[in-house]
Amino acid sequence: MLTLERAKELNATMVTEPHLIKHALSVSAAMGAMAEKFGEDKEHWEAVGYLHDYDYEKFPEEHLAHTKEPLLEAGVSEEDVRAILSHGYGICTDVEPVTNMEKSLFTVDELTGIISAAALMRPTGITDLSVKSFMKKFKDKRFAAKCDRELILKGCEMLGMEIREVAEICIRGMQVYAEELELAGKAEE
Repeated sequence: MLTLERAKELNATMVTEPHLIKHALSVSAAMGAMAEKFGEDKEHWEAVGYLHDYDYEKFPEEHLAHTKEPLLEAGVSEEDVRAILSHGYGICTDVEPVTNMEKSLFTVDELTGIISAAALMRPTGITDLSVKSFMKKFKDKRFAAKCDRELILKGCEMLGMEIREVAEICIRGMQVYAEELELAGKAEE
């Protein structure tokens, strides 16, 4: 089974840009929280989340086209590779998310972007970000405009969950890593 340590090793061979490493950590944190929601292995889901954009930095125009073979050769399981490929469903792959892990990754990838952006707007960062505050930002299409809200809502629908519930789980998961994500705010200064 893929460990978080192994996911970080593999990711480090391809990803060097600080904002992409931070995004990997955000998605990892959100996936860990989603795993807890579904009673699954938290570290395993975190590892898959951390590794989800493995080829993005080197192949942004061919995202996920350079993921399957290298990860399988590195010993990542078919199941985990499939989960990673499924987060590009309808965008750059035809791998439909079917498991709770796959549906969660599909959903939280974009969602963590809006959560991070909302946290950056607050003096206290993500430390006390409420779902109510998040929803205000989510409803404002101009805010974090590059984050695909339709995709997030489609993912929530796949999960059979409301956006508010998924956002609350992800915020809680990301709060644990506020310092590493540089989302702890400036209140302590």
